[in-house]
Formats: sequence, structure tokens, C-alpha cells
Amino acid sequence: MHKTAASLAFLLFYGVLALTSASAQEQGAEGGVRETRTESMDAGSYSVRLRDLEQRVNELKEQIFRSKARLSLLAETVLEGAVVGSQALIVHEDRMSSSFRLVKMVVALDGAPIFSKEDEENGIADGGEIPIFDGSIVPGEHTLTVNLEYRGHGYGMFNYLKGYRFKVRSTYSFTAPEGRGVTVRIQGYEQGGPATPLEERPGIRFVERVEEIKKPRGDEARE
Repeated sequence: MHKTAASLAFLLFYGVLALTSASAQEQGAEGGVRETRTESMDAGSYSVRLRDLEQRVNELKEQIFRSKARLSLLAETVLEGAVVGSQALIVHEDRMSSSFRLVKMVVALDGAPIFSKEDEENGIADGGEIPIFDGSIVPGEHTLTVNLEYRGHGYGMFNYLKGYRFKVRSTYSFTAPEGRGVTVRIQGYEQGGPATPLEERPGIRFVERVEEIKKPRGDEARE
């Protein structure tokens, strides 16, 4: 009988020990889940902050490009002693169909970047105009270099278009007459017809117009 009591006590002891161990493991598992959730939330917050920082860096790059180009052109004007100078207006027009979304554009004037923008998610143009440059320029010959990148865009049965990427590059030379203004429109358009392969449709053309520089009202009054 003593042996039976001892055996029951032994089994009771190990039963309590097993229950305690299982409870501790369960609590540890719950703690691990809480830690994993916390780490997941921290990772999500970090990703949002990283995207925000990347967007700010891209905006700063664009401002630097514009400032650099303006300073370069101003220095050329001063060094060459241009008294009257010229004015230039450069604009991009998006004339592509809805099957193409412009996600990146880089424009250089005489080798110096004057515009750089990229937006993979929403695109940077939607059938509208984007001002590239508007300011003084040295009279004479100039060269524009344009790089455009498109991503296919479609819904439903045309959703496969999102997997396509299209890059197109073109250069254009123009003359800025002294004492006058020149407007250059960069038009991204879809060339060919329905039978034209998608990769051959994106194209770039340039439309140029020269006009008189409008004088400020104060100057007209003094004359």
C-alpha cells in the first residue's frame, strides 16, 4: 500500500510538472507572436518612411538639375557678352494612348541635365503638359537630348500590358535667335497603326516656334 501511495505521488508530481512546462511553452509562444507582430509593424513603418525619403531625394535632385542648368546658361551669357540674349521655353506634351504610361523622363540641354523625374506607380504625365525649362539662353545653336521610359498600362484582359517596358531616346538641334524667344515642344506620341508592334509605337517629335520677346510694361512706357 505504501508502494501504491508512493507511485501515485510520483505520477502526480510529474503531472503537475508537465502542466507547468506546457503552460510556460504556451506563454512563450504567445510572447513570440507578439514580438513577431511588433517587428512586422516596425518593418512596415520603416518601409513607408523609406519611400517618403526616396521621394524627397528625387524632388531635391530635380531642383538641383534645374538650378545647375540655369547657372550654366547664365554664366555662358555673361562670359560671351550677350547684351540682348534669347528666351527659351521647353515643354513636354504627352500624346500617347492609355495603353502607355510615362514613368520616367530625363531632358538635357547642351549636355547639362535640366529636367529629371520618375514615378513608377502613378506616372508623370496623363495627357497633359509638363514645363521643362523657361528662361534666358545664349543665342546660337543648342541641342536637346530626351530620354523617355514608358510602362504598359491596361485593365482586365489587357492587364498583361503592365509587364511591358518601352524606352525611347531622341536629340534635336535648334537655333536661339538673339533678341527673340524660341519655344520647343517635345511631343511623345504613338506612331504607326493598329498593326504596328507595341515596341515600335512610342516616338518623339519636336515642334519649334520663334517669336518676339514680350517687353515688360515699364520698358514700353519709357520708350
